[in-house]
Amino acid sequence: MKRLENVKLFLFDMDGTLYLGNRLYDFTIELLDTIKAIGGKYMFMTNNSSKSVVDYIKKLEGLGIKAEYTDFITSSQATAYLLKKEHRDSRLYVCGTQSLKDELIREGFNLTENVDETDCIVLGFDTELNFKKLHDVSYLLCTRPDIPYFATNPDYVCPTEFGSVPDCGSVADMLYNVSKRRPIFIGKPEPLMPELAMEMTGYTKKETAVIGDRIYTDVKSGLRAGALAILVMSGETTKEILDASEDKPDLVLESAKEIIPVIKKSLK
Repeated sequence: MKRLENVKLFLFDMDGTLYLGNRLYDFTIELLDTIKAIGGKYMFMTNNSSKSVVDYIKKLEGLGIKAEYTDFITSSQATAYLLKKEHRDSRLYVCGTQSLKDELIREGFNLTENVDETDCIVLGFDTELNFKKLHDVSYLLCTRPDIPYFATNPDYVCPTEFGSVPDCGSVADMLYNVSKRRPIFIGKPEPLMPELAMEMTGYTKKETAVIGDRIYTDVKSGLRAGALAILVMSGETTKEILDASEDKPDLVLESAKEIIPVIKKSLK
């Protein structure tokens, strides 16, 4: 816990870490308020590209958390950041929700639904998925084997209150069976999102913690970025998964509630 005392930037996964579905954990408000009280900064870092930042602001407000655009770092934002560097003028075919499309349009990208006009494919967690999109992406991958192909996140499932639903990684596997092509994944476990958060806020690796309930995304991203990687057991990960994982978190907590007394020490 000693290293946690030096942390000023807290990058929280949301579902399974601060809330589950539409149920806010009872410690979340106190945790966020305590971070503010010590002069720290928290950001919400999510792989879920089915919602825009505006959508997430509304969701958190519904749970009782006030949030602003600058409080978020999402896989959609990271995707836009990378595409600006490499494919700024490309016409994108987006297999994703309207919220993801709106996020990319907001960043100045040109989108198309015409496969003949497509320069680049973007695959997201698509809760509006239909067969036409699968057909179009399959056509592009099979007929144009060199077309740039990106995916917002590699998660196989998205947690729900009843269990899980297929996420972006599962759809990517389905398309691999068709085309034998894998996308370039952008979200966690890649280090880009925590690196962008540090760049945006000016905090160092030693002052940054990534907190989440998944080893293969949250923890691995934090480890790769050189931040403090904290696993919370309040979501997807079980003791069996933790024991079997090659990637070991720096800290394992039953829930993010355990962070509160540690950082409160700096108020004394």
